[in-house]
Amino acid sequence: MNPISLRPLEADDYAPIIQVLDEWWGGREMRDMLPKLFFAHFRDTSFIAESSGERVGFLIGFLSQSFPSEAYIHFVGVHPHYRLAGVGRRLYEHFFQVVRAKGCDTVRCVTAPVNHNSIAFHLGMGFEIEAGATVTNGVPVYQNYDGAGEDRVLFVKRLS
Repeated sequence: MNPISLRPLEADDYAPIIQVLDEWWGGREMRDMLPKLFFAHFRDTSFIAESSGERVGFLIGFLSQSFPSEAYIHFVGVHPHYRLAGVGRRLYEHFFQVVRAKGCDTVRCVTAPVNHNSIAFHLGMGFEIEAGATVTNGVPVYQNYDGAGEDRVLFVKRLS
C-alpha cells in the first residue's frame, strides 16, 4: 500500500467524494448527511487522505460557534480497501492537533447505535460515551436525537 498523505479539504473534493459516499457505506444512502456547504465553509478543519493521488478518506469537522473550547467531527469516511490501514486514526489525530492549536480542549461526535465498528473505533481513539436516556445492546443511547427513530450514541473526548 502506498503512503497516505493528508491535505486540507477543497470545494472541488465534493463531487468525487459524494459520488462514492453511498458505495463506501455498503449501499446505505448517506448523501443527505453531507451537503456541499461543508466543503465550502469548513475547509480549515476538514481534511482529505490521499494515496497516489486517489482520495481514500476524509474528515469533516468544525469549531463550535456556541462552545468556543469545543470542536465537532461531523462526518468521516474511509475507502473500504483502506480500512484498518490507519487512515481514520491519522485523520482524527490530525484534526485533534489542528483544533487544539485553535484553542479547543474537547471534541464531540455521534454515531448510530447499530454502527458497532464506529463505536469500537471511537472508544479506541479515547472517546467516552455520554450517558444516554436508554441503553441498547449495552451502549448508552439518546433516543430520537436526530429526529423520530434516529437514535444516536454521543461521544466526547478531552484533549490533553
